[in-house]
Amino acid sequence: MSALCGIHLLDSSDAAFDSELAQLTAWDEQENRDVERVVDEILHGVKTRGDDALLEYTNRFDRRDCQRVEQLMVPGKELQRALDELDGNMRGALETAATRIRDYHRHQLQQSWQYSEPDGTLLGQQITALECVGIYVPGGKASYPSSVLMNSIPARVAGVEQVVMVVPAPDGMLDPVVLAAAAIAGVDRVITVGGAQAVAALAFGTESVPKVDKIVGPGNLYVATAKRKVFGVVGLDMVAGPSEILVICDGLTDPDWIAMDLFSQAEHDEQAQSILLSWDDNYVAAVHASMTRLLPQMERCEIIAKALANRGALIKVADADEAAALSNRLAPEHLELSVDQPETWLPKIRHAGAIFMGRHTAEALGDYCAGPNHVLPTSATARFSSPLGVYDFQKRSSLIQCSPGGASELGRVASILGRGESLTAHARSAEYRILD
Repeated sequence: MSALCGIHLLDSSDAAFDSELAQLTAWDEQENRDVERVVDEILHGVKTRGDDALLEYTNRFDRRDCQRVEQLMVPGKELQRALDELDGNMRGALETAATRIRDYHRHQLQQSWQYSEPDGTLLGQQITALECVGIYVPGGKASYPSSVLMNSIPARVAGVEQVVMVVPAPDGMLDPVVLAAAAIAGVDRVITVGGAQAVAALAFGTESVPKVDKIVGPGNLYVATAKRKVFGVVGLDMVAGPSEILVICDGLTDPDWIAMDLFSQAEHDEQAQSILLSWDDNYVAAVHASMTRLLPQMERCEIIAKALANRGALIKVADADEAAALSNRLAPEHLELSVDQPETWLPKIRHAGAIFMGRHTAEALGDYCAGPNHVLPTSATARFSSPLGVYDFQKRSSLIQCSPGGASELGRVASILGRGESLTAHARSAEYRILD
């Protein structure tokens, strides 16, 4: 471990490496009992008192002084006004990003399908969009118009009828760029509430906030805890942890580039994780030196420094194969393959939220405008989860239509299986359809 830049220096050949890495990458957000208690109170309050509780908690936690719940609602004309008054360069960037995100996600659309068996039985699947979804856009430490686009556009592509956006406005302040992004993305309603109270309002519904079918979008610990507790009442995309980046580099990329790529995630918050894997000792040292030189220049250097000290690492590995194996073990949210011929690595990579291929593909491009979604599985959940996409806003219904002959044939099988499970009503229901 080194004090230089406060980042951990690890070597996979060290006897203590596995335990050091496990400690470095451990993340359990369920241990804070105070958070659990507060979230339970908020969920119960909003569920039982509706708008009154929503207003009370918003005034308390976001330092607002609203007398009526209507003051939390942003009229549609305000969204358009924010867009009309937006700086031309910013508007152009948002619209370009929105177009790219929309084009990419159109490729994800699932289609209904069916087929017929020889006896006339029809089987298939019907794809339908969710009716109403809630998107959570963080707004505590920074504003995220990109998250507005990434959460809402796939819902619109899927055919969702109503998109309700919640976003905190501490001290009553809300970045107009966020409102402009909502206009571009086609958000139906914007409500300036955040935290667990926003999740509760979307999950249970209030007099002024519709109950949604699904909540998507990342948030802080209170938001994550609330999302976990309302699962089953409402659908969820995922429960997000801190942002992560894992860079694999062969030692041939400009070390300043890699240093800045690591900073790009560390600047999110103090628990974000930035890790480099390389099999070149000299290169690891060069990146370390770049980070040390560049860190004081960063506007968010204090946050970056704390994140690197808490959970960052530069790791010397034996070779490229060990780097790939270690990457799969970590299952990172963002994986940069800063190597020649990155496509040859793809068969080796099994677990990653998003894979950025080649030296020129900075993770930041994916955050904003490449096209794929930036809402990604964290904390090794990429082992079983996928990025947010159109498929999160569509659901599947099975189609079954039996011909008389098909019902008779299937009825004989169902009769045996039903009686074998002692579910005789099942069996007899099927037996009624058996032809003599």
